Amino acid sequence: MRIGELAERAGTTTRTLRYYESRGLLPARRGSNGYRTYDEDDVRLLEQIRTLQDFGFDLEETRPFVECLRSGHPAGDSCPASLDVYRRKLGELDAVISELTAVREQVGAQLLRAEAVVSGGPDPQCELTG
Repeated sequence: MRIGELAERAGTTTRTLRYYESRGLLPARRGSNGYRTYDEDDVRLLEQIRTLQDFGFDLEETRPFVECLRSGHPAGDSCPASLDVYRRKLGELDAVISELTAVREQVGAQLLRAEAVVSGGPDPQCELTG
């Protein structure tokens, strides 16, 4: 298939496909007419990239999954390098969740203080006054 058909099937643009090609994530095969040619394996690669990016992985983090598929594995996450990326991403997510939990607690405490002031008087613990 040609680049336009692949872009349509993958739900992306030809520009994006050329970018992936320039980054080494999509193979750069050319037919005898000079046009780029793609197959069903390339559709699978793009589905893997898109799924990971939907999960918040950056493009470079998708590389081990793509390489795993390109080496003939049935799934992009069946190689050790892919599992390492999953582990790193989970660590990053855990850190963000911890930060957000702390911020949520602070906002909740500020809300309680503000509600106390609105309903009955000054709050000496309010960090935003004084």
